[in-house]
Amino acid sequence: MRKTPSSSTPTPAPLALRGPRGEAALPDLRALETFEAVCAAGSMSLAAQRLGITQSAVSQIIQVLEANYGATLFDRDVRPARPTRAGNLLLEMAGGLLTSARLISEQMRASVRQEHGQLRLGCVDSFAATVGPALVRALSGTTRQLQLWSGLTPGLNQQLLARDLDLAICTEVPLEDSRITQRLLFSERWVAVFARGAAPGPLTQARDLKTVTENLPLIRYTQRSVIGQQIERFLRHAGISAPRRFEFDATDPMLSLVAAGLGWAITTPLCLWQSRAWLDDLELLPVPETNLSGRDFYLMCRETEWAPMANDIARLTRAVLEHETLPAMRLRMPSLPDNTLVITP
Repeated sequence: MRKTPSSSTPTPAPLALRGPRGEAALPDLRALETFEAVCAAGSMSLAAQRLGITQSAVSQIIQVLEANYGATLFDRDVRPARPTRAGNLLLEMAGGLLTSARLISEQMRASVRQEHGQLRLGCVDSFAATVGPALVRALSGTTRQLQLWSGLTPGLNQQLLARDLDLAICTEVPLEDSRITQRLLFSERWVAVFARGAAPGPLTQARDLKTVTENLPLIRYTQRSVIGQQIERFLRHAGISAPRRFEFDATDPMLSLVAAGLGWAITTPLCLWQSRAWLDDLELLPVPETNLSGRDFYLMCRETEWAPMANDIARLTRAVLEHETLPAMRLRMPSLPDNTLVITP
């Protein structure tokens, strides 16, 4: 009698333990990736959701692995699922194998992009608007296709992690991927900004700001920006707890309020240079130097893939700052001391 085909998903055939010429078969990377996902998730159903496949498919893949290796990989009597001793051994070996396999894919994609001269560079807004044009001009002779993104540090960091960017120039960034490195490019100190004629005398200590600004509203960067968070830490250190009234994502509108005499602000030389149309209406006062009185700029990339290009960008950035940006800034802002912006050798 003829059998009716089952409508359920067919059970995958066991993985061959021997190759076509009798040698040991290569491990199935997809199966090992599924096994790793189950270990990380603690359940087959959750792993299935993360992988975008059915729970039944995950269960069958684990069963095939157990059949091929002749060992039980999970203790199914506990919740969440825990790998057995054999499972832990496989997890350790699979982790290194999968990391190497992923690295091959990443390096091949990067090599193809480099071969075709494509570069995707992300920069925070203040850098893109000031150093960016000269850097793009300098890079135009080394790459045929250059794409430049600008934005806030958190967004650029996520684009770098997602491989939507090849390199990024950001400020304070926690490294979420051990393959991504960061190189310090330069540092800049905070600058207190007042309407022309409203600046107090020189500041000798950070806490002097509290005294001279008690009756003047503070105009801030928003807390969703890294610069806003960094300045808030400095304000707390200086003992300043001004009411929250005016907050901006961008420097231009913030300085427009300061120029109109509606309050004071803290920003940086690069941000001031980005919005230099307001400089004639402002007075600048460098804040006393502390561990929290400035911010650092880093070049971030996957070093194994982009080291030569990162070297070029770091060298060109420092040259642009030293020979173009800094001389122009000092001409328009002579009250800023030399150590307000320091280039890393």
